[in-house]
Amino acid sequence: MDRKILLIILDGVPLRNWTRLFGNLEGWIDAGTAQKWTMTSVLPSISASCYASIHTGVTPQEHGCTGNGNVFRINKPDLFSEIRKAGGITGAVTHSFWSEFFNRHPFDYVRDIEYDEPESETINHGRFHSMTGYGAANQMTPSDLDLFATLTNLALKNNLNYGILHTCTLDSMGHRFQHESHEMDHACFVMDEMLAPFIPRWREMGYEVIVTADHGQDSRGHHGARDPLQQEFALYYFGDANGPSTDTPLHQLQLAPTILSRLGVPIPSTMTAKPFLN
Repeated sequence: MDRKILLIILDGVPLRNWTRLFGNLEGWIDAGTAQKWTMTSVLPSISASCYASIHTGVTPQEHGCTGNGNVFRINKPDLFSEIRKAGGITGAVTHSFWSEFFNRHPFDYVRDIEYDEPESETINHGRFHSMTGYGAANQMTPSDLDLFATLTNLALKNNLNYGILHTCTLDSMGHRFQHESHEMDHACFVMDEMLAPFIPRWREMGYEVIVTADHGQDSRGHHGARDPLQQEFALYYFGDANGPSTDTPLHQLQLAPTILSRLGVPIPSTMTAKPFLN
């Protein structure tokens, strides 16, 4: 497996916030260093359902996760399992839902908070946070700088072929402050500033990098149904592949087969959406 990819999921960022508030990412577009498209999420456009679809390439109606209160071990081919079958090394720095979907359910706070399992058929190197106690008054989100550094550490130590990072900070800020607020503007600015130094470092380490969201949020901080603000978000790609014209709409179900295609991993028959990178 000659190529390596990192997928960065910033939870709950609507398209308008990417374009308006992520100056570093938009600067790389202007410089011709990155490519950008608009992607639409599955329905329901709720976090857990989107997580499962991002990695399986099938709809919630197929994988069965109907929302955040319905988390279980998914019984579908997924990115981790297919990359492992091809001999690749996988890592995840994410919310604990990802571990439950693609490794073990239920999540054991001691056993599963951090593990290194070279023989695992799914996730080899996991670093997870549960956000237990989350609410409007206490968001329970780790520092995003710490998460970016943790992914970099895993990639350096283990030579990951595929790594995913997922952070709920901006989703939580949107639910708390909504989107016409100084707090939300500042949160996006800080995320962009924290993320920016890591992208060239990851590229120097030989990784293609995808930065995107799982879903959007409307002006009241809500998501879950059919609405452009709730479903649409940006996808930025840093790498050598060519994609379609920037005005070509992408769908979330294309993400999993695209990543497998770039890694040279066979795409399972369950993933029927067309890859968007050659």
